Amino acid sequence: MLPEGIGVIPLFLNIRHGTTDEFKRSVDPYLPLLEELASDGVEVIHAEGAPPFMLLGYEGEAQLLREWEERYETPVFTSGTNHVAAFKALKVTKIVGATYFTGEINNIFADYFKEAGFDVLAMEGIDVPFEAVGRLPPKEVYAHVKRTVLRHQEAEAIYLLGSGWRVLPVIESLEEDLGLPVVHPVPARCWEIQKRLGVHQSVKGYGTLLAEML
Repeated sequence: MLPEGIGVIPLFLNIRHGTTDEFKRSVDPYLPLLEELASDGVEVIHAEGAPPFMLLGYEGEAQLLREWEERYETPVFTSGTNHVAAFKALKVTKIVGATYFTGEINNIFADYFKEAGFDVLAMEGIDVPFEAVGRLPPKEVYAHVKRTVLRHQEAEAIYLLGSGWRVLPVIESLEEDLGLPVVHPVPARCWEIQKRLGVHQSVKGYGTLLAEML
């Protein structure tokens, strides 16, 4: 989705189970990866993975980012701050969220956005084993999201937390069907990377945010 000329160096954590306890232990493992990217002279670092940082809360995450940017002398943004920026660009305040997690962790995700100033009408998880998320048919996600949105007619945007599920093919269909913009981590990060590098090339097929480069 990124324009030609923007290079990406992907480094990965070993997240296997998708549990709250695992995410709580996942911030420190970012450090050697951040060090490596900073030493490579990158212009911006995107620390992907929403849950580890959302567990810190919006303000706690902001403090961590300030420390990282000072230490590595490189701009850093997370999935959470990226999604907040996307909602602000879309000029929305009332959101409905869908995740592939169940239980209390969805309340943590919702609280993060509430702390950031948004009205979270729902943060509904779909019950699927973490290791099987990538095999979940897009049509099931579509149906799950549509059911959730129809229960909250005042919603102004749809949030799809997580890069693991295969929903990119249905983003535009969801927007057309429900009349609401969709924020998904992959198009959203490509949008912000462009913005931070001073590039403005629209990409069609993955929702309003990236298509209009808001």
